[in-house]
Amino acid sequence: MHLAVLNWRDPWQQTAGGAEAFAYEVARGFAARGASVDFLTCREPGQARYEIRDGIRWLRRGGRWTVYPAVLARLIRTRLCGRHYDFILDCQNGIPFFAPLVVSRRRTGVAIVVHHVHDEQFRTHFSRPVAALGRLLEGPLARRVYRRCPAVAVSESTITAMRTRLRWTGPIELIHNGVTCGSAVSLTPDPRRSDGPRLVAVGRLVRHKRLERVLRLADDLAEAWPGIEVHIVGRGPEERRIREAAARLVNSDRVFIHGHLPAEAKNRLLGTAWLHLSASQGEGWGLSVLEAAALGVPTVAYDVEGLRDAIRDGVTGWLVGPDATLAGTVAGVLGELGADPVRAAEVREACLRWAGSFDWERTRSAMAQLAVRNSRRTGTRTSG
Repeated sequence: MHLAVLNWRDPWQQTAGGAEAFAYEVARGFAARGASVDFLTCREPGQARYEIRDGIRWLRRGGRWTVYPAVLARLIRTRLCGRHYDFILDCQNGIPFFAPLVVSRRRTGVAIVVHHVHDEQFRTHFSRPVAALGRLLEGPLARRVYRRCPAVAVSESTITAMRTRLRWTGPIELIHNGVTCGSAVSLTPDPRRSDGPRLVAVGRLVRHKRLERVLRLADDLAEAWPGIEVHIVGRGPEERRIREAAARLVNSDRVFIHGHLPAEAKNRLLGTAWLHLSASQGEGWGLSVLEAAALGVPTVAYDVEGLRDAIRDGVTGWLVGPDATLAGTVAGVLGELGADPVRAAEVREACLRWAGSFDWERTRSAMAQLAVRNSRRTGTRTSG
């Protein structure tokens, strides 16, 4: 089979996140099963326009917004040259690529991947006219263009949002993210033996993650927990604003903003945390939650889409309800875990079991089966 994966970014770019991890793992699964795989994405300065990596052809064209017409132009050129993909995985990161508009329905099958519905995030990041355009592209236009295509959602929350907010009527298949197990990471001794709790938040530094709420815990909890530490791991366009917000805190010396960390260093730090935190206003799934759980670390997050799927409330983490605050919930959890080592050990074991029920090979297998069911076997190569 000859396949293409269309995704806004690749996993090595500055603002890559869970969506890129999903697309990358799926592409690796296709290649491992003998498929010829092209990964079409945007290009950051310094990146190669073309390379072969992990058995995948990486084709990078365009920037943050121009990647969409650039990818469509590539698909049109491929078709005009008489070469066709058997199957295209069109990954929607707020806006899909609208691949069905330019490929032959007879020769190429298309499936759309939706991580989460972005309507509220459009309002957070853009002006009213641009946000309205985003909602139009994500909702009515995508619903019509992909009406005959299978859709993939990564959580139950995403399926509900697609049905209710996008009014999606076509078939939707649930395929969860996997998780990379952290058990092989060499961890420091149990952090509960230290003088104060260590709180770690891992994720892209973007506005809808609301990391300033995490930063404020250094002040909000300082009296009850004088040795508290707040660590932020990740990179993104909001880094400067977040650093400035941290500098204004009374206890700014208790906040550590690490930027991007290699996987081993990130896992080593995360594995020493009392809690992993997320203040995001919504996710498709919350991959960082499962990565923390794989290290035995529970998460406190708001009761929002995606995160309520990734966290088993009261078992592998805690959800902040509408009448609660992040600071109040975290304070209660710290008191509970700090006062009862048996309870802390139970939560750690529950996290490890929960994370162990997800793996990337299961994700890759499910996506490979979807591709086989919906491919168009043409016998023509998509090279050149």
